Amino acid sequence: MSNQCAIIGVGMTPFGKFPEMSVRELAQLAITAALGDAGIAPAQVDQVYFANAVAGLITGQEMVRGQAALRFAGLAGKPIINVENACASGSTAFWLACNAIRSGQAQVAIAMGAERMTHADKTLSLRALATAVDLEEKQPEHMGKGSGSVFMDHYAEKTRKYMAATGATREDIAQIVVKSRHAASLNPVAQFRNETTVEEVLGSRVISDPLTLQMCSSIGDGAAAVVLCSPEFARKHGVAAPVWVGASVLLSGDPEGQMEHSAIRATKAAYEQAGVSPTDVHVVELHDASAPAELMYYETLGLCPSGEGPALLRSGATGLNGKVSVNPSGGLLSKGHPIAATGAAQIVELTQQLRGQSGPRQREGARVALAENAGGSVGQDGAAAVATILHT
Repeated sequence: MSNQCAIIGVGMTPFGKFPEMSVRELAQLAITAALGDAGIAPAQVDQVYFANAVAGLITGQEMVRGQAALRFAGLAGKPIINVENACASGSTAFWLACNAIRSGQAQVAIAMGAERMTHADKTLSLRALATAVDLEEKQPEHMGKGSGSVFMDHYAEKTRKYMAATGATREDIAQIVVKSRHAASLNPVAQFRNETTVEEVLGSRVISDPLTLQMCSSIGDGAAAVVLCSPEFARKHGVAAPVWVGASVLLSGDPEGQMEHSAIRATKAAYEQAGVSPTDVHVVELHDASAPAELMYYETLGLCPSGEGPALLRSGATGLNGKVSVNPSGGLLSKGHPIAATGAAQIVELTQQLRGQSGPRQREGARVALAENAGGSVGQDGAAAVATILHT
C-alpha cells in the first residue's frame, strides 16, 4: 500500500450558460476528455466520485445523480459515490478519490463535478444557492434583501471591514477583475473572455456596496473531471511524469468562531502534509466568488502577511507568470463558477500548469501548485474548506 496518489488525466467542458444541455451531457463530455487524456478505458476505473450540488432544486434529480449522469459513460456497475458539499463539492470528491487511492481501496478513481445552474427562472438558481447555509440559523434581516443573494451581501459586509482594516480601495478590487478577465481571455474554456477596465468594473451595476456586477461570480454550467491512480498503476501503464498530490485536506467550519477560519486551518494542514511552505508555491487557484476574496485569500494562504493583500496585488507578483501566479484560469469570476464543478476545474487548471500545457497563461517553471476551494457557510465560518497541493 502506498500513500501517494497521481493525476494522470484531466478534462473539462467550456464553462458558460448552456440551458439546452443536461447535467448528463456535460458530465459525459468531461469524463470522456479526462479518460482520453489518461489513455485508459472506463473498464479500468475502480471508483467514481460524482459531485453535484443543485440538481435536486434546478432539475428535480434529487437522488442517484451520478448514476443518472454517467449512465452512458461505460461505467455501469462501478461504485459511483454521490458527493454534495456546496461550492466545495468538486474538491470534496477529489479528496475522497485521493483517499481511496492512498488507502489501497482503488487503483484508479475519478473525481468529477457537473452542474447546470441556468434556469428560465433566475430566482430559482439564486434560491438554490441560498440553501448553502444552516437554514435553522437565523440570518440577519438585511442579508439577501437588496442584492437577491445572501452570499453577495455577506461578501460585501466582509469587504467593507477589510477595506477599513487594510486601506484596500475600490480600484484595487476592480483591478482583481481586470486581472481575472485578462487571464480568462487566454483560456478557451472560460465563461467570460472579454477583457475589461477598472472604469468599466466600477461603472457596472451595484449588487451590494461596494460590490458591482463584474466583481461577482456568475451563474453558469459546466463539468470537470480528474483521473487519479496509484504509483503502481502509473508505472505499469508507462506514465512517465504524472502530477503528484502532495496534500488534500478537507475541514468543516466552526459555527461558533472559536477556531481559526476553516480555510486557514485547511491550508496550514496542507502545507504541513506536503512538506512545503507558501514561498514554495508557484501557481494558485483560489475561491474568488467575489473579487475582494482574492485579496483576503492572499493573506489566508500565507502568500503575504496580514493586511498586505493590496500591496501584493499592486506589486504585480500575482499576475500571469508572476512570482506566484494566482487564478491564471480566470478564477470563479471569469472562468466561471458552476458550483460543484469548480473544485475539480481548479485541479484541471493546476495539472495543466504543472505539465506546462497552459499556453499564454503558463507560469514558467511551475513545480508546486495550491488550490483552495470553499463551500457554504455556518455561523461565523465557511461550512467546508478544501486545500490541495500538487507537485511534479
